[in-house]
Amino acid sequence: MTVAKVTEITATSTKSFEDATATGIERANKTLKNISGAWLADQEVVVENGKITLYKVRMRVTFVLV
Repeated sequence: MTVAKVTEITATSTKSFEDATATGIERANKTLKNISGAWLADQEVVVENGKITLYKVRMRVTFVLV
C-alpha cells in the first residue's frame, strides 16, 4: 500500500509561470523526498506601470511517504 501527502507551496519568477513552477519544484525537492507530481491551483501576476513584473504560482505538491 502506498501513502502520499500533499503540501501547498507558492513560487515566483520574473520570467514566466513555467519558470515559477520549475523553481518551486526544484526548491521543494530539496526538502521533500519522493515527489510524484504537482497540481497548479492558482496563477497570478503582479503588474506595475502596465507591465507584468512577477509571475506567481500556487501549487499542491504530492510526495510518497515511505
